[in-house]
Amino acid sequence: MHRFFAIANIELSKPGNLRHHLGRILAIDRESNFVAVSSYEDKFALIHVSVSQSGSGSGIISEKKYFYPPENEDDARIITSSRTSIRGTIWTMRFISVPQDEEYYPVLAMIINRKGSDVNDLSLFGYDSSSCVINHLSSYSEIGPLVLDVSEIPETFGFALLLRVGDALLLDLRNPTNVCCIQRVSLTTNLIGEPITVEDPCPGLDVDDDVAACALLELRDSGNNIMKDDGYMDIDGVDSRSNVKPRIVCSWSWEPPDPVRRGCARLLFCLDDGEFHILEFTLDVEGAKLYTFEYIDRTLPCRPLFWMKNRMIIGFVEMGDGMIFKLGHRRLLHKSTIQNVAPILDLAIADYHGEKQDQMFACCGMSPEGSLRVLRNGVNVDRLLKTEAIYQGVTGLWTLRMKATDAYHSFLVLSFVEETRILSVGLSFNDISDAVGFQPDVCTLACGLVADNLLVQIYSKGVKVCLPTVYAHPEGAPLTSPICTDWYPAITISVGAVGHNIVVVATSNPCCLYVLGVRSSSSYQYELYATHHVQLQYEVSCISIPQEDCIHDNVSFSCGEGDDICKNPPPKVNVCKFAVIGTHRPSVEIISLEPGEALRVLTIGTVSVNNALGAPMSGCIPENVRFVAAERFYILAGLRNGMLLRFESETRDYLPGFLYKDSSIPSVNTFLQLISIRRIGITPVLLVPIHDSANADIIVLSDRPWLLHAARHSLAYSSISFLSASHVTPVSSVDCPNGLLFVAESCLHLVELVHGKRLNAQKFSIGGTPRKVLYHNESRTLLVLRTGLNGASSSSDVVQVDPQNGVLLSRYKCEPGETAKCMQIAKIGNDQVLIVGTTKSAGRPMMSNGEAESIKGRLIVLSLEAVESPRESSSFIPTFSFNPSSHSGSPFHEIVGYTTEEFSSNSMCSSPDEFSCNQIQAEQMTGQLRSLTQYILNGAVLALCPYLDRYVLAAAGNMISRV
Repeated sequence: MHRFFAIANIELSKPGNLRHHLGRILAIDRESNFVAVSSYEDKFALIHVSVSQSGSGSGIISEKKYFYPPENEDDARIITSSRTSIRGTIWTMRFISVPQDEEYYPVLAMIINRKGSDVNDLSLFGYDSSSCVINHLSSYSEIGPLVLDVSEIPETFGFALLLRVGDALLLDLRNPTNVCCIQRVSLTTNLIGEPITVEDPCPGLDVDDDVAACALLELRDSGNNIMKDDGYMDIDGVDSRSNVKPRIVCSWSWEPPDPVRRGCARLLFCLDDGEFHILEFTLDVEGAKLYTFEYIDRTLPCRPLFWMKNRMIIGFVEMGDGMIFKLGHRRLLHKSTIQNVAPILDLAIADYHGEKQDQMFACCGMSPEGSLRVLRNGVNVDRLLKTEAIYQGVTGLWTLRMKATDAYHSFLVLSFVEETRILSVGLSFNDISDAVGFQPDVCTLACGLVADNLLVQIYSKGVKVCLPTVYAHPEGAPLTSPICTDWYPAITISVGAVGHNIVVVATSNPCCLYVLGVRSSSSYQYELYATHHVQLQYEVSCISIPQEDCIHDNVSFSCGEGDDICKNPPPKVNVCKFAVIGTHRPSVEIISLEPGEALRVLTIGTVSVNNALGAPMSGCIPENVRFVAAERFYILAGLRNGMLLRFESETRDYLPGFLYKDSSIPSVNTFLQLISIRRIGITPVLLVPIHDSANADIIVLSDRPWLLHAARHSLAYSSISFLSASHVTPVSSVDCPNGLLFVAESCLHLVELVHGKRLNAQKFSIGGTPRKVLYHNESRTLLVLRTGLNGASSSSDVVQVDPQNGVLLSRYKCEPGETAKCMQIAKIGNDQVLIVGTTKSAGRPMMSNGEAESIKGRLIVLSLEAVESPRESSSFIPTFSFNPSSHSGSPFHEIVGYTTEEFSSNSMCSSPDEFSCNQIQAEQMTGQLRSLTQYILNGAVLALCPYLDRYVLAAAGNMISRV
């Protein structure tokens, strides 16, 4: 862990008036010889810091302090200037670089608002080394826009940029006793990206009084951005400025020094409307000049701003998330997001009884960057390797071993739309496609190890079995080219899977299922042949073949001595070969693949569809299925609409009888029970086990990656702290035995899961300022109180939000000029209601004498009986003895339904902290919260509390009322 250690302690002030305590503003000169520290007003100090050698040879810090005004009376007599004190508020201060052999070194520039003055001035102070005192050198002020800040120009001596409201001045400070202006850069524009204008030298600018008044109004610009209904101390009046707006530089950063660009300085700055510009200054014999100016991009206003190496830009947004950009050609390329949850205005926790899957919902930020955050337990990752962004259009990703008993993977298979490449596994990925033998100009649907040293590729036109050469693997064939054999069906293959000594492929139109075997006819000669061929009623959408050895090992482990689950475990060889398939019925089925027997369905789990709302049936089709054998067996099914389903057998045995050979249990009446349902995201769900075992934990991919804990009784999963990825595969090598390879942002990312907990966040940009959040158990939704809305009809409301995707389900709007202050769910008799407290004032919140005016408040009772649940807009319903009572109190993972695809929201960003950012879809709102009754109270209703199941206590003004 990196830590800072204090190596010196310098006392700056004695206890007293806080306005005069040093420590408010800190500045360090370019050579790091001096530190300047100021108070709020009237006082600052220079500290000369140096490293001296002690007797033991180790460096210690020594410092000399010089105060202004001087604390020593003798030093005070030396200063004969008429302005011997600051007598005003210090806004900012910067060091101005001058040669060390000058009379005054260092020179400190300050922006000061002197008492009784309506403008700020630039004051220069210099340290006189001969007399060891600080002298006031000069001041620079003029009638015009308000001066806000000053910055020296790197790579120059004695030049600075003075930032004002609406413009910036290039100043010559080489003679600090005589400051002069060289150029003026106007920032006033009414068009996005309009070129910044540069004017002639302006030693004495004449600006009319209207511009000066407009500049002073900028001081309350931040107040205008906060809606009047958000608090009592709002400023009256309407922003009546013209379209031509004097803009402010809210943040800036200089380009890091570049040895190639000597004598050139570039400034990146952000205006208060979010525009980014670059100014380039050059230095010649006449001094510094503005060389070029360029409009870059427009985004959220950032404060502060940092220009890093390699053209990377870091910007922090007030009350919002920070951003990492890369500077491109006239644009900023968004690379990542820096999460900022401050300020957190309210929290709500959903308690999942028995699941240990609590989630926290937080109201974060303020308008316009207000958001709702969903915080979950997560799994951290250790990032080991990232390739260049050269892997666009990946359609499949697999890792293969050369033998089933190998400890490490040997091949990485990458499938693209019209290409397949094979790379060697390791910290460096080398292309060995020609030595393996896969068809290179096709899209691979599936691949795997069918037998030791034999790899199988499944593509749309056929199936290919390959024996790689020694160039691809030391145990390959000692030949110059790989041995390959093909099998071609009469129709196009849609899906397939590879198991031990077996290959299963399915076709569409007609819907057929082929089971293939492989045999050796002679040395280095292999043959693929069909063992089964059946025509199906429904098209197959996915196939999964469990590893036989893993199933046998789990049976032996689970059915040990004294185990109640399996008193008489059958021999290992009694477990039959089978596969799990998903169909367009839609359904999940287990089929027998036993050699010498006809294909038959062992069990089936049906996904029933209610299409009354017109939802597409294609969303309920399984995209991926997986057999899991932990304490007992179950089937996972990931649907195309982002849902994850868990099916179990009706029997309580570890493995049901129909999975054993010579089973007398008829399979025609055997069904799979739907036990659990979860919404993982809005994109198709992929299931990838982290190692070759039937009880292995599973990586679940949809909008974001999750780690599903296979040994849990229900669907328990944790968020993985990683980017949104399209594909993932486990990879094991000597250097990284437990790696995972993700495809994200057209790059390959090699990571390892880290044992340790962390919190991951999902963000919904909710609009306005979220003030209060409540979780409603019955509807499994959130109730959010918002203020600061931009709508003309209402600036405050209460909305119902689906926590899975951020959809606004219903809304109650407050009256114009009314602000919701608090809310509480209460049970009045047998009815559950939402009680909202508001405040409304027709005039000013405060009178001119500071006393509060008479403010009225409302107590609004809203019905929660008709509050829409996500399941009500569902096109998916489970079948076969689903028992929701066994999963009560679980708001998300046991949802008996899902929001239809029209409610989907797009993923916008992801950061190294791996939080997802979605925009709440207000236009999809389908209902309104219904008001039952209301009460008018004297004073703003600021707090509510249910009382005796019949009453409500409301704190309004200076009274507590019982309603």
